[in-house]
Amino acid sequence: MPVFTITGDVDPFLHVSLRKDEKIFCESGAMVMMEAALQVKGQMRGGLGRALMRRLANDESLFQQEIHAVGGDGDCLLSPTLPGAIELLDVGPDAAYTLSDGSFLAADDGVEVRPRMNTLGGGLFGGTGGFVIMEATGRGKLAVSGFGSIFTLDIEPDRETVIDNNHAVAWSSGLHYEVGMPNSGSGGFFGTLVNSATSGEGLVIKFRGRGKVVVCSRNRTLFRGPAQ
Repeated sequence: MPVFTITGDVDPFLHVSLRKDEKIFCESGAMVMMEAALQVKGQMRGGLGRALMRRLANDESLFQQEIHAVGGDGDCLLSPTLPGAIELLDVGPDAAYTLSDGSFLAADDGVEVRPRMNTLGGGLFGGTGGFVIMEATGRGKLAVSGFGSIFTLDIEPDRETVIDNNHAVAWSSGLHYEVGMPNSGSGGFFGTLVNSATSGEGLVIKFRGRGKVVVCSRNRTLFRGPAQ
């Protein structure tokens, strides 16, 4: 199987070593460098229907890059669109992951990143892909990226964990989650609205169950320039 390594401390690269005939796929434009034995081409992975669903879910290109070791062993360097850290996740039969907007970087050919329907709350509120979100299934390595630093939380069944909507990168698909507003402690729905506005906290995701949640330190919506 291809070997995935994160190299560099600040805005790291994803270094992938492939043996002859191995292949990976990655987000469009992620390839920075590759050796001559490798070949890169655009693929409408999963066909037109799934490509269109990915476009709706993540605003990604219809095409993803496929890097294939056709001429022998070779290495490549990949980089995410936004500056920030990279996390490697192991996808398996009991370890699928749901991905937030723009978090996918690369994966083994044995991993399938496919669209599925979001929860009603997640569909009505932004940041988690709307009504269609992406899920990584199959078996192999999955590389996700976040804006800023990355930290992986272990969610336990005996406690609910609340995460700002704009800081969630990926999470175990087996977790139960709800998208809403942070608890104000009192005042009912109106008090919650007022507290959300005055505290500066927008939407949050409430996780329950057992699994992992990858979070990033920066909120990319706050770094956008003024509307043109």
